Amino acid sequence: MSRRTLAGGLAIAAALTLTALPATAEQLSVRFPSAKFPLGERPVPTKTMTAVTQGIDLYDVKAGSSTDGYTVTVLMPSGRDYGTLPTAETQVAAVEAAGETASLQKVIRPSVADAPSQTVYMVRVGLWSLKDKKKADETAKKLKEADLKVKVDYLGDDGLKTTGPWDVKVVMIDPRTFRGSYAASLGASVAKRETVSSMVKARGAVVGVNGGFFNIHTSKALRGEPVGTSVVGGKLLSEAVPGRSAVVLKGRTAKITELKTDVTAISQDGERVQVNGINRAVVTDELVLYTEEYGAKTPTGGTDAVLDANGKVVGLRTSGAAIAAGTRVLHGNGVASDWLNEHAWQEWTVKIDTKVVDLRTKKALKLTPDLNVVAGSVGLVRNGKVKITAKQDGHDSMNMILRRHPRTLLGTTRNGSLILATIDGRQPGVTVGANFVEAAQFMRWLGATQAINLDGGGSTAMVVGKKLVNRPSDGSERGVGDALLVLPK
Repeated sequence: MSRRTLAGGLAIAAALTLTALPATAEQLSVRFPSAKFPLGERPVPTKTMTAVTQGIDLYDVKAGSSTDGYTVTVLMPSGRDYGTLPTAETQVAAVEAAGETASLQKVIRPSVADAPSQTVYMVRVGLWSLKDKKKADETAKKLKEADLKVKVDYLGDDGLKTTGPWDVKVVMIDPRTFRGSYAASLGASVAKRETVSSMVKARGAVVGVNGGFFNIHTSKALRGEPVGTSVVGGKLLSEAVPGRSAVVLKGRTAKITELKTDVTAISQDGERVQVNGINRAVVTDELVLYTEEYGAKTPTGGTDAVLDANGKVVGLRTSGAAIAAGTRVLHGNGVASDWLNEHAWQEWTVKIDTKVVDLRTKKALKLTPDLNVVAGSVGLVRNGKVKITAKQDGHDSMNMILRRHPRTLLGTTRNGSLILATIDGRQPGVTVGANFVEAAQFMRWLGATQAINLDGGGSTAMVVGKKLVNRPSDGSERGVGDALLVLPK
């Protein structure tokens, strides 16, 4: 049902359903599909292919057209843009008391593999074309003057029916002819955020995309820290969020799986203690390992045990100092500080036992120099079928599952090809992005039998050669925590 019936108080039921896509036959090489674009009304896309280097092709894909406009969404007392039916009906009355006509919209968030569907209600006022946003702004101002909390919404972002448009970049890497390798990069340090362009340039990569989520809820100086597993050159630099999707890179192979990490400190006297984290802020009674890649000082208010490359304690110190090259630091506060003072004496050895376990195979990964890991955010496709693990990966909200955002996507095919894609969004009339269901359908369409969502939103970036080829929603490239790089060797 068209959302053009929003005005006039009509109740609208809108739902997004999973579309069953045909399984892609195994091919000798990765190929761009000839079928219609899988989103919206399945338009025929326009595409331009550029051969990047041997075994790597870049596709610039555009599809759909702009027919969406603007409405004013009335926020609920919770601050969300949706609520229960009684709460929404109360807001409808408040809008009408302010002299405007409200529409009550029923929205069904689709079920995913690990979370049931959810029915909610939204309150909308008015409907204006793309060029008439000023009129939506004026209505929003009037409602705010009546003490209502509102926002102007572009309907293409809703996650419901749309005609687009979409602006997509896809890199396909053929394992038969590609002669390079894959790597992860945290840039100059774990703590610092950098652009994908900067990391591509530093490593001489031919392709780079932004990696997983980074911690925006810590101090500003530490916001490059990945939220999830990070392995660079065989070194574990950030612990797992247990069970979260990740991509394991080794040489020119890529595997999507779920991981957990287990890090233990073992004193010379045989005492063992769990290491709670790696290269991140500490909380009370935690033991955290800091490596020389951290790029910041250890936290104040605890004890540091400085270890050399062989695990020998070269000194105990008051915390709050830098990590010298060639050393690691075990930092503890509270009971963790007590453990260090009792079991990490100077000249003693404290072994750090590190395990990264593949939860699909139940086997530990060998932390060799050619191993790299980039954490994903949400699983999308597993064994050739759409399987969205939003709850497992901590993103089962209406905003994350249903609404459209810019996306950075990664998939692998049956024959080992790697697919990297960006779907730009949050640019009304230009490109609408995708929700999780659409992202999964899109990756199946491209031929992925396994696929994950990396970080997205303003972080979405793809660099090919030395050029940023997508259009970030912030208007410029954002500094991010890590990147996945395609190297020429």
